[in-house]
Amino acid sequence: MTQEHLPASIAGAVDLSALAARHEQQAAPQGAAGGAGAGGAPGVVISASDADLSQIVELSSRVPVIVAIVASWSEPSAQLQPVLERLVEAQRGRLVLAEVDADRNPQIVQAFQAQSVPTVAAVIAGRPAPLFAGAQPEEQIADVLQKVLEFAAQQGVTGSVPVAEGAEGAEPAPAPVPPLHQEAYDAIEAGDLDAAIAAFEKAIAQQPRDADAIAGLAQVRLLQRLQGKSADEVRAAAAAAPSDVQAQMLVADLDLSGGHVEDAFLRLLDLMASLSGDEKQDVRLRLLDLFEIVGVDDPRVNAARKRLTTLLY
Repeated sequence: MTQEHLPASIAGAVDLSALAARHEQQAAPQGAAGGAGAGGAPGVVISASDADLSQIVELSSRVPVIVAIVASWSEPSAQLQPVLERLVEAQRGRLVLAEVDADRNPQIVQAFQAQSVPTVAAVIAGRPAPLFAGAQPEEQIADVLQKVLEFAAQQGVTGSVPVAEGAEGAEPAPAPVPPLHQEAYDAIEAGDLDAAIAAFEKAIAQQPRDADAIAGLAQVRLLQRLQGKSADEVRAAAAAAPSDVQAQMLVADLDLSGGHVEDAFLRLLDLMASLSGDEKQDVRLRLLDLFEIVGVDDPRVNAARKRLTTLLY
């Protein structure tokens, strides 16, 4: 399954808000105004068009939106849509599925850089992240949607939309978010990254193997390092000082935040090969942080970890 890991994709993805603003005066989405699209639960599965981009962006600040770019003539689209609808409906309002006809909505196709149909992406807090293209096994799609929910929670996007009462097959309410995790997510939403870091560190002190807190801490540290810096100034500083370890590590942060995972890893591994002592240790620790953000089971992490091992001995 072709999949960008969510934190890397979302953290540096182009904010859709500016693009959406072009359509603010146009009609609301059919699904939001008039109920679900065909076959969907009310408010959970909607039909969306180019004119609805601003509504998708606004909605994504409260609940993750899955955007499925499909076509009526596409057999993989026909296979994928009912699976997506069923999985999204099973989340009982914690996700919204926006189905987009690729042939009629070139603006959304361009915004999400869809090269084929079906293409599926997530939007969280106004920022898009590619998920996968083509029909995929249901089990893998369910895993992707769970990762969307987990990352959305890290960003403080934990709302829901109303669903029909008494729907058959309703799943039990999800387990509550641990208090310190919620404290961190609330701090992120408020823009207080120092408080978020402190909350995650406290959670890790209490539970050293808390994988979600470890990944969340790494993610917030990356956001803090890039806070207030433009991509141009980060890259210019690194180009002007190729031997400046901190400048090179910051470019790797920028690469990873924009979804260029292999570029980030390669930059740091090549940098490590030229260093010794404390600087080499600093780069190693930065790599380990980035591994947590991407996901320790990701094949790109496994490949980078193998080379890292050879550089340490």
